[in-house]
Amino acid sequence: MSFSNSGGKFIISLDFELMWGVRDLVTTATYGEHIAGVHEAIPKLLACFTRHNIKATFATVGLLFFETKAELLSALPGRKPNYKKAILSPYGEYMEKNLGENHTTDPYHYAPDLIRMIQSTAGQEIGTHTFSHYYCKEEWQTVDDFRDDLAAAISTAQKMGIKITSIIFPRNQFNNDYLAVCKEAGIITYRNNEESWLYNARSGEKETLLRRAIRLMDAYINISGYHCYTEEYLLGKFPVNIPSSRFLRPYMTRLTSLDWLRLRRIKKSMTYAAKNNLMYHLWWHPHNFGINQLENFAFLEEILVHYRYLHEKYNFTSYTMTELANELLAKQPGLKK
Repeated sequence: MSFSNSGGKFIISLDFELMWGVRDLVTTATYGEHIAGVHEAIPKLLACFTRHNIKATFATVGLLFFETKAELLSALPGRKPNYKKAILSPYGEYMEKNLGENHTTDPYHYAPDLIRMIQSTAGQEIGTHTFSHYYCKEEWQTVDDFRDDLAAAISTAQKMGIKITSIIFPRNQFNNDYLAVCKEAGIITYRNNEESWLYNARSGEKETLLRRAIRLMDAYINISGYHCYTEEYLLGKFPVNIPSSRFLRPYMTRLTSLDWLRLRRIKKSMTYAAKNNLMYHLWWHPHNFGINQLENFAFLEEILVHYRYLHEKYNFTSYTMTELANELLAKQPGLKK
């Protein structure tokens, strides 16, 4: 069953996390330029989305909402994940050593001004990326830890007048066992991974270089398919899964000569979705646009110009995750119960 009555759907989601999403992999010394650049990239993204009538979902880490360190520390959840790999936890030693006193002095861990900017831009949704960039597939963390983390994320957003109804699981570590907790918390939709062995959720330890290499190739040539979804695929489950179609990889100098392939891969999939009244879901991190902004925004502009062509010709339409979920749920009103 396609979306035959109203045309195909175009979803954009962004995993907004700053250092909280990469702090176990890099430091501000090695990656700080990418993170600091988000404070310039998000205003540009919002302007670009407004210009092209794009709606997007910004899945935001709860720790980014605060103005000061004191405010942040007072809002931490009662239960914290006790990961087997201690480096995965942002609490304790990491916060003590790396967290600045307030958002004006520390651009790596706070973003209240950017959140307010997103909130005030028409058509944009703020969802959650959990409170602490929580890893749902890592050893020793529990469903009760996750419940407290999610409650902290939702409470923090509410204080800014934001109702959270969508979630994107950090590192794409989707865990089906945790959907009941999401439902209890008022979450109506989430983003799962592409339907392919290349993209099945795994913990960091179980990820392989082979899968990473093939996923990189898949960004340039069609190895795993278009990953466009029918209405029938999305119907029937609650919360509603709005799965990923493609990660928008950032500009890489050494692969510049292949960028035409990367763009063609995305545009052909979008066209396939538009012609066949299917859904296409593009995602990335704002910090992917933290550097090489000229090249990254030029690439995005090509995608969004193509979207406008598809919108005019095939009624391919931009939605937030929650908007699409609500449209689907209206067709099956008993599903939330």
